[in-house]
Amino acid sequence: MSRTWIDVAYLAAAILLIIGIKRLSHPRTARSGNWIAAVGMAIAVGFTFAIEELDSYWLILAGIAVGTVVGVVTARMVQMTAIPQMVALFNGVGGGAAALIAAAEFHRLAPHDGRLDSDELVGILFSAVVGSVSFWGSLVAFGKLQEVLPGRPIVFPAQNAINALLGMGLVALVALTATTENGIWLALLMVGALALGFLFVLPIGGADMPVVISLLNAFTGLAAAATGFVLDNTALIIGGTLVGASGTLLTILMGRGMGRPLRQTLFGAFGGAPESGGAVAAVGGDGTARTATPDDIAFMLAYARRVVFVPGYGLAVAQAQHDVRNLGDLLEERGVDVRYAIHPVAGRMPGHMNVLLAEANVPYDELFEMEEINPEFPQTDVVVVVGANDVVNPAARSQPGNPIYGMPILDVDRAQNVVVIKRSLSPGFAGVDNPLFYDPKTVMLFDDAKAALEKLVGSLKAV
Repeated sequence: MSRTWIDVAYLAAAILLIIGIKRLSHPRTARSGNWIAAVGMAIAVGFTFAIEELDSYWLILAGIAVGTVVGVVTARMVQMTAIPQMVALFNGVGGGAAALIAAAEFHRLAPHDGRLDSDELVGILFSAVVGSVSFWGSLVAFGKLQEVLPGRPIVFPAQNAINALLGMGLVALVALTATTENGIWLALLMVGALALGFLFVLPIGGADMPVVISLLNAFTGLAAAATGFVLDNTALIIGGTLVGASGTLLTILMGRGMGRPLRQTLFGAFGGAPESGGAVAAVGGDGTARTATPDDIAFMLAYARRVVFVPGYGLAVAQAQHDVRNLGDLLEERGVDVRYAIHPVAGRMPGHMNVLLAEANVPYDELFEMEEINPEFPQTDVVVVVGANDVVNPAARSQPGNPIYGMPILDVDRAQNVVVIKRSLSPGFAGVDNPLFYDPKTVMLFDDAKAALEKLVGSLKAV
């Protein structure tokens, strides 16, 4: 088959990828967007077999077979709470693959006499460095999310200075590799990039994991695009560029959602738990949280006109998405206006709460983003916060100097009544205490989210 037809097929695949990514931006179209993007990728892979230069078809088929088995089994077995870990792990695999391809191409192309083409050399070096950073950084992110590593920031003296020196060392190794075309320097360059990826993510705490995952995803996309230039593969160039661009934009949007500049996220060691002090003490020592029984809360919900549920990571941990849907359905049967408020950084990955509620078939028109729902809270009778903490913390508005000050939040404290379902008064990912828990209009229901919602469903049926 001529290269022209292959490039036309790659163009069609790229268009499908763009359409798929676009449709992933809304829960209602995300499922079809996923299928459209998958068809585009299948076209790209299929027409790659038509390239005349290929001579090891069995190696490609073996890789596809292994990847298919691992991908399908993992995707079907993974729990919803572990989706962020899977995303981080798969992202790291992509970055590592790009780095290994760069190393293999360097070994194949580096001549014994003469020099590599500059475009090939730039692509190889870029892919080797960025892919290696993404690989090890993603593994560290996976370890923190999986709690193999501590979720808090891990810092040591002069950490940023050491990272800067390591970065300067990588620049020197890039120059040595480019001028000598010696494989030893490339190997050292990749080892140094792995170390930088490790040290880069280590000081970032759990509160910033959504931002870090987005950024590492952008790194992997850019590394894949550079690999496409090395391999002269149009589909890889376009696909990698799309992933890199979308990951970069998402990182910026997530940073805005956290209310802090990207620089502070990456170098501020934010997101760890406090070393000492309890929640009440942090509020001044005289704060008192009111509690309520499921029967009391069910009575409050039954006679409300509007109820807004605010899901958080605690909902995902308890796998209680179906229970919150059941409670919402019961309220709607009573004529209550039920809505779900989604904060952009709730959970541990972008869109985590959207995915969780979509699994429970919550109607898409009942999901409201932060900008849409905030003006509605003063007219809301009851807000039910299920496992969320930092994203509803009013200290972000009222306490200058607080680590989360300036972070956009869901204004649940402006509703008429607030119910917080939580195991304890412990702080969230940001490690700061929440004055909402001690607000006179707030009642606490201390329990596992699933157990609490099941009790509320039973109590509501009895009202």
